[in-house]
Amino acid sequence: MRAKTQIHVEYEVFKAILDSELVAEYVDDLKSELVPDGDAIAEKRFNEGIISAGKLIHNLMERRRHRLPQDHEDYAGKE
Repeated sequence: MRAKTQIHVEYEVFKAILDSELVAEYVDDLKSELVPDGDAIAEKRFNEGIISAGKLIHNLMERRRHRLPQDHEDYAGKE
């Protein structure tokens, strides 16, 4: 599908970030930098931060769904 609007592109970028195995590898590398071995507190913070970041990106996607092209598989009309 051709990019029809800037919002459409933003949505697809956010979706690619959440679905990317490459991003997952970078997150694993980041975890090894931020979480020392055996540090349960740092690991808990990291895991909660990952969940929070994922929710933020998901919320950005949700706020754009009603502005996607109507023939897009993820399009949802505004309620």
